[in-house]
Amino acid sequence: MRRDMINQVRRFNRTVTQRIGALGDAFLSRDRPLGQARVLWEIGSHGSDSGYLSRLLRALEGDGLVVVEPNGADARVRTARLTRHGLAERAELDRRSDEAAAGILEPLSARQRERLVIAMAEVERLLAASAVRVTGCDPRHPDARRAVRAYVTELADRFEAGFDPALSISATDDEMSPPAGLFLLATLHGEPAGCGALKFRPGARAEIKRMWVAPEARGLGLGRRLLTELEARAAARGVRTLRLETNRALTEAISLYRSAGYREVAAFNDEPYADHWFEKMLPA
Repeated sequence: MRRDMINQVRRFNRTVTQRIGALGDAFLSRDRPLGQARVLWEIGSHGSDSGYLSRLLRALEGDGLVVVEPNGADARVRTARLTRHGLAERAELDRRSDEAAAGILEPLSARQRERLVIAMAEVERLLAASAVRVTGCDPRHPDARRAVRAYVTELADRFEAGFDPALSISATDDEMSPPAGLFLLATLHGEPAGCGALKFRPGARAEIKRMWVAPEARGLGLGRRLLTELEARAAARGVRTLRLETNRALTEAISLYRSAGYREVAAFNDEPYADHWFEKMLPA
């Protein structure tokens, strides 16, 4: 990694934290640090479990902004909620946050404001992309199960004839587990954000299965990242021919495969939901 790029990231981090006042003891001029203000937002008007917030909560309780009470449904659980003063303080923080954002934009021209918000959105996307983790995962893991269920649900919604995995070519847990295959899970802030799998075949071949990206993670380049990782792992296993099939409704996936060097070929299986079959030769 280039040193000047690292220095730029650090300068940006310092600028952002200083500009929004996150380093001071009086965030938004309310005589309390950012951590305590964040707790008020997190609790909101519906309450929150207090276990991990205990130290900050005690300070807010002392200010009369929060009360912690036993949960009516489970006496072992204590729930934090905002008092009337806490709700008022949260509303005041929201108002001052709006003022702070307006204060950043106000000195700029209309064109500069547009450029700034576009740049901020791009930075936000890139920061989110950098927070995604892609790892090998047992397809039986609960998070892997959640990802595959979401994949099946989306295909059922998007395919003209629906989607029943029992009628499709199999991609069982055993077929997506070593040595027969592998399963990749992408997570964002600890939640499943995407997945992809390989089924190894005789003759230095493999098939890509269960490629999916969560709607909230789209636009982060995650589909290409998963595809690239699957290709790298396939090549490491000696795979030279990588294949996949897809439905015409998945236009984004088709564009991704074509741009990644996959060429359309004649049907190589009898997948009932497939309209396109693709193949890519991996380097030795």
